[in-house]
Amino acid sequence: MADDKQGRDDQADREDERQREREVEEARTRGDEKEPVGDDPRGRLGDLDGALGSHDYPVTTDELVEAYGDYELETRDGERSLEGVLSGTEDQVFDSADDVRRRVLGLIDR
Repeated sequence: MADDKQGRDDQADREDERQREREVEEARTRGDEKEPVGDDPRGRLGDLDGALGSHDYPVTTDELVEAYGDYELETRDGERSLEGVLSGTEDQVFDSADDVRRRVLGLIDR
C-alpha cells in the first residue's frame, strides 16, 4: 500500500469499520449478561425493609427467620426468601435494622 493520503484514508476507514464490528460484538456478548441488581436497599429488600425498620432490637437470625422468613428478596439470580438467604449462616445477634440490611445485602450480593 502506498504511503500517500489515499492509502492513509483507506487504512483509517478499515480501522473504523473494525472498531464498529468490535463494538457490535461486545454489545451481543453483554446481551447475555444478567441485569445488574439495583443499589437501593428498599427495592432489593422489598417489604422486608419497612418491617425491619419497625422491629424491636436486638434480634437474632433465628428470630428474623421466624418473623420474616417468607419475605421475598431480589437477588442476582432472581427472588429468594429471607429464610433461604439466611439458611446457611450461623445464628447471630443484630443490634439494628441497618445491621440486618448490611448482612442480608452482603449475602445476596455474593
